[in-house]
Amino acid sequence: MNVLLIAGGWSNERAVSLSGAKGIEKALLELGHKVDFFDPAKEFKALQDRAADADFAFINLHGSPGEDGLIQAMLNQAGCPYQGACPESSFLTLNKAATKTVFDKNNILTPDWELVCPDQDCPKLQHLSAPVFIKPNSGGSSLGMTYAQTEEQIAPGLESVFDSGDSALVETFTKGYEVTCGILGDSPLPLVLITPPEKAEFFDYESKYAQDGAEEICPAPIDEGLTARIQETTLKVHRLLGLTGYSRADFIVSEGEPYILEVNTLPGMTPTSLVPKAAKAAGYSFNELIAKLIELGLAENRK
Repeated sequence: MNVLLIAGGWSNERAVSLSGAKGIEKALLELGHKVDFFDPAKEFKALQDRAADADFAFINLHGSPGEDGLIQAMLNQAGCPYQGACPESSFLTLNKAATKTVFDKNNILTPDWELVCPDQDCPKLQHLSAPVFIKPNSGGSSLGMTYAQTEEQIAPGLESVFDSGDSALVETFTKGYEVTCGILGDSPLPLVLITPPEKAEFFDYESKYAQDGAEEICPAPIDEGLTARIQETTLKVHRLLGLTGYSRADFIVSEGEPYILEVNTLPGMTPTSLVPKAAKAAGYSFNELIAKLIELGLAENRK
């Protein structure tokens, strides 16, 4: 097939996107496909024409565009199938506050949270107090996140997010350990236990992508009952958000209870990324994972 590999883009996660694209391109070529690389930041105007000439698009974008559903909507216009979620589900899931409302509505445990907007007319933090995490509401890869341990650190953390042009999702600090669960097709993958390095306060950008970053153990060495609960919750959320193909949900386990943090519709595909690690534990080589995602995307398109 002629595969349009879409990566790069204009979000602050551009570098992660391009890094992952190298391995994906290698896998696609080894699988016998032709690869047409496309960077929306450099040639956005040509997307419809390039997509019309492709048999399939493999999207490796993070943030906007990509996880916000824009590229998927344009591919739909061009009649080009792709892997992963549709535009509507992508848009919903990228917005952390929106997904939190879905969690709350369906009695899925998640840390207490507030959405804080930058406009002067909007109220600032109303109910939560330090320690809290402050995150861009529409960002990923832990970029722009602040761990405010004191009340004095909250205002600068909010301003840092506002300066990036986003609203802030403020989440109460929940003490525990982090695990992540991927979905491939309609089945949960083995869990990954994440232990940030001692120098990191949390699972930050460097911990995620540096070769000497967090320790990631898969399958996670936790009991079968808890593993099953996390996998069941991940699959439930995957379906509630209308996701297809694959996704990844992140959790904090505190006193034996799993609290879901957020869901990713285009999980990272770098050599240190979590879904490839979990898929490998489930018996998929990286090339087989790429082939499976294409298979799932084509099947979804036929529906």
